[in-house]
Amino acid sequence: MHLSTASVLILLIRTTAYAFSVGVNRNVQSIQERIPKLKNRRVVLYSTPDPQPPVKLARAKPRKKNLKTLARYLEVESWKRGPEASDLEVVLRGIGEACKQINLIVQRAQTDDFYGDAVGDDGMPLDGTNIQGEVQQKLDVVCNAIMLKQFCGNSNVIAAVASEEEDTHRTCCDVMGDSAFAAGDYVAVFDPIDGSKNIDASLPVGTIFGIYKSPPGTSPTEQTFLQKGSEMVAAGYCLYSATTILVLTMGSGVDGFTLDPDKGIFLHTHPDIRIPSSGAIYSFNEAYFHDFSTPVQQYLNSLKAGSSSKRVNARYIGALVGDLHNILINGGIYGYPGTRTNPSGKLRLLYESNPMGMIIEQAGGAASTGCGRILDVQPTEIHMRVPTFLGSTENVFELDQFHKYYSEEDNV
Repeated sequence: MHLSTASVLILLIRTTAYAFSVGVNRNVQSIQERIPKLKNRRVVLYSTPDPQPPVKLARAKPRKKNLKTLARYLEVESWKRGPEASDLEVVLRGIGEACKQINLIVQRAQTDDFYGDAVGDDGMPLDGTNIQGEVQQKLDVVCNAIMLKQFCGNSNVIAAVASEEEDTHRTCCDVMGDSAFAAGDYVAVFDPIDGSKNIDASLPVGTIFGIYKSPPGTSPTEQTFLQKGSEMVAAGYCLYSATTILVLTMGSGVDGFTLDPDKGIFLHTHPDIRIPSSGAIYSFNEAYFHDFSTPVQQYLNSLKAGSSSKRVNARYIGALVGDLHNILINGGIYGYPGTRTNPSGKLRLLYESNPMGMIIEQAGGAASTGCGRILDVQPTEIHMRVPTFLGSTENVFELDQFHKYYSEEDNV
């Protein structure tokens, strides 16, 4: 059968239309099957990266150690040691309060204008210098007043005080302006702010103190203060640095207390501190090396030459409290020798060398003048100076041997 051209075209159109309709139906069915899956998907309209979710910072809850407070420590020690410790308890609490006050002043020295030389009420620099020949800093004056008030006004235990900043000793009735404060069985000596020039550079500074028993039945005079360091009943220091630490001894070991900045109280963080028997740190102001005596020069040369098995490290801050605290914790030797112009050195026996010597010895270390024990030196006046070497027993013994050897050589 022959189909006309028109019939062929009509048949072709119908076939194509049928095929198209079948394909469309299949595509629609496929799309309908995929719709539920697409509903749960996010359509990305742009090629930008997905936004990152906000970072959640971990909130670590601070965990406080269960530490004894300074007040509780002193209470227990008073109960264990008897009446003498009970007398000192209130004094040492007052020293803790003084350290808190000085710490606040040190922290605010720049914002509250405590930097620089001390000035009078007229705004002009104070005339002259202190008894040491040093220009007084503003902090020296303020911190001295705080220590005077705490020692004398906090109890009737201290009868008189002697400050590194003042020419002579003062009775507590003079400090407080009231004869009721004349009573007391003890006298105190102190350096209110050791290394005060470090404040301008935000370096560590400190406070040093020592307490002696007065002879019974006597009024305090300068002679009352001229006791050997071995007769001291308590000593300590406060270090104002990255943390504020109070270190003290009452004659049977050394303990350290750190100021908690949240609670504002001292906590017993360093029980029974013991200095290592030897250490690799030496702390001398080597700018004066050529003015030191021959034994000291030879000792330092031997350290730097590596004659010992340990490699040594030089550390010098310029504040006795900061330098010695480093030695106390890590071991080594601190030295402030005499020089050609100052044969007795710079450190004061009553305010610095004796209190620090007592602390070091109670921690298991040694305190020497190079020729003998510091605590056996008899003071002749309240501002007497002595060459001072403090630290680990082996380090100090080695230095003493250099003094002995070169002294014998000079006598030959």
